[in-house]
Amino acid sequence: MNQSFRVNSPKVAAETIDGEVVIVNLDSGHYYSLLSTGAYIWNCVENSRDRHNIVELTIRAYDGVDDEIATSVNEFLDKLVSEELIVAIDSPTNDDAQAANVISGELVDKPRFEQPVLEKFTDMEDLLLLDPIHEVNLQSGWPNQK
Repeated sequence: MNQSFRVNSPKVAAETIDGEVVIVNLDSGHYYSLLSTGAYIWNCVENSRDRHNIVELTIRAYDGVDDEIATSVNEFLDKLVSEELIVAIDSPTNDDAQAANVISGELVDKPRFEQPVLEKFTDMEDLLLLDPIHEVNLQSGWPNQK
């Protein structure tokens, strides 16, 4: 079994705007920003890639030392899990579609690999947690009159 990932929804909402991924953890009220390599890795997670496949795709997409890229990607995935933005799930490793993507041709002009960075913002935590959407009743929905 190989570890795959998925976005931790409905607890986490994310949107990509002009290459930047903006992520909000609705439970904690923290929000995050991902650019460049971090946004690329997030996109891989959103497309249901497993850990090995994400590492291989990133190595093929960026110019750098393979071992350093692999270490950075694995640490970044672990950081996303520790922030509860993504969750790890077990999946079989024999997905032919994913294998085909990894084997696809090398890019001619690959961008230089940059360490992925997860920028975390907590300044709106109180406002996000005050939002009445947190008071949704699963049976009766929102708004729920008392």
